Amino acid sequence: MPAPTHPVTGQVYLAGDIITWANTKITQLNTLALAAAVLMAIIAVLMAWWKTRSFVATLVALVLAGLVVWAVNNMTTIKTKVGTEVTASGPPAAVAPLVPGPDHGGRATE
Repeated sequence: MPAPTHPVTGQVYLAGDIITWANTKITQLNTLALAAAVLMAIIAVLMAWWKTRSFVATLVALVLAGLVVWAVNNMTTIKTKVGTEVTASGPPAAVAPLVPGPDHGGRATE
């Protein structure tokens, strides 16, 4: 089976080229997701002002929108933090077997 080639230049694709392309696309998608989150945050704050005409409701919408934009921008940090806390939580809890019996009514026995 021949190696995959570029349709225009005819150059052979290497694994490094595909990995670089994938990393570029992931970076572009992250940038797009952040831009979409910022746009949706702006719309949410404007809608809060339009519907309520209240400074407090608009301020709450602004704070929540900022929190969402921050979370979208720092997703890898949040993922790492949660992952380390989950793995550091210790071994799973022991579960007592269910042994049905006439005097236990299906509850676990000791």
